[in-house]
Amino acid sequence: MHTTLTALAPLLLAAAVAPVLAQAPANAPDALVRQISADVIASAKADKAIQGGDVNRVLQLIDAKVLPHVNFEVMTRSAVGPQWRQATAEQRTKLQAEFKTLLVRVYAGALTEIKDQTVEVTRTQPVANSTQVVVQSEVRGKGEPIKLDYRVDKPADASDWKIIDVNVGGIWLVQSYRSQFATEITKGGIDGLIAALVERNKPSKS
Repeated sequence: MHTTLTALAPLLLAAAVAPVLAQAPANAPDALVRQISADVIASAKADKAIQGGDVNRVLQLIDAKVLPHVNFEVMTRSAVGPQWRQATAEQRTKLQAEFKTLLVRVYAGALTEIKDQTVEVTRTQPVANSTQVVVQSEVRGKGEPIKLDYRVDKPADASDWKIIDVNVGGIWLVQSYRSQFATEITKGGIDGLIAALVERNKPSKS
C-alpha cells in the first residue's frame, strides 16, 4: 500500500525546501507553507547529521517543525473513509498513530536525499462551501516544474491553519491512500487495516 507515497516522496519533501518569498500576513495559509519550508530547509542545511543521512535527526526535525502544523486525525479519518464511523476509539487511536508513522518515515527518508529543489507558492484558492483553502505551488529543479498543492483548514473554532492533504502532480495523497485502505478493510475490516499498517511500519532489517 506504500507504493504511491514512496514514488512521490521526493516531491513531497521538495515542499520543505522552498525559499522565503514575499511576506504574507502571519495568519494566512500561504504564510504557513512558507514558514514550514523556510524552517525545515534552514535547519537541514545547518545540521551535518541530516546532510549525512541521519534519519533520527530528520525525525527530530520533522517532529519540531512540521508535525505541529498537520492535522493527522482529519487526514486519517479521510483516508479510512466511511468505515471510520464504525471504528472504536481504540481503533481510531491505533489507525492515526500508524498512519502518522507511515507518512513521517517516508518523509524522513526522502529528506536525506533532496538537495536542490525549490518550491514557489503560486496561488491560494478557497474551497467552496468550506473553511478550507488550497495553497498551490510548483516544485522547481531539473526538468519541468511539478505542481504541489496543500489543502489546509481552519475551522471556526480553530486558531491556526492545519495541513490536511497534499496534491503532488495531480494526485491527492489522502485520496490515494483511501482506495488502498478500502482494499484492506474489505479483506479484514478495521483490524485488518491496522495490522497491514503495523506490518508496513516495521523497521527494515539492515
